Amino acid sequence: MTIDEKLQHFYDISVEEAKEDGAKAIQEHKEQLARMLEEHKSSRAEGAEAEIKAEAEHVRREVNKVLSAEQITLRREWSLKQEALKKDLFAEVRKKLADYMSTPDYTDYLLKQIREVLDFAGEDEVEISLSSDDRDKADMLSQKAGVPLKVSESSFLGGVIASIPHKNIMIDNSFQEGLETLYREFKFDGGLKHE
Repeated sequence: MTIDEKLQHFYDISVEEAKEDGAKAIQEHKEQLARMLEEHKSSRAEGAEAEIKAEAEHVRREVNKVLSAEQITLRREWSLKQEALKKDLFAEVRKKLADYMSTPDYTDYLLKQIREVLDFAGEDEVEISLSSDDRDKADMLSQKAGVPLKVSESSFLGGVIASIPHKNIMIDNSFQEGLETLYREFKFDGGLKHE
């Protein structure tokens, strides 16, 4: 083999090796790029998923905030409506009470209340007061009950108020006190649970 042939052979082998090395380097580079592409896709998918979750959570919070504000508004309106209905109801009760106070049954009721106070007091001194609204009934009730009755300077809507000073006892059977207690304790029951 001559030198030219050796050089040609060397050249051919070198070129062949260089081609193989180049092809191998290109293949490795392609694989590296494919891995980088997959990592990038995975990273972008995870980022997009995290972004979607964050946005969904943000939207959920916003919806909850709006719902909460709407619930507060509805509760406030409901409460105001209940209060208005309650006032109307108790205005009607006061009217019915005024109608009742003009009947003979009311006079009987007062007499019964006076007698119950007297029974409770026994031998102790008792002071019984009528509402200023019942001024016209005071003399007749005093005669029937057999005790002096006082007429209050103010109206307590009817009924009687009595005190037994010796025992430090105050008996308030006034309609005013009863209505105020009922008004404070009154609640609307209803809705699906009670239907």
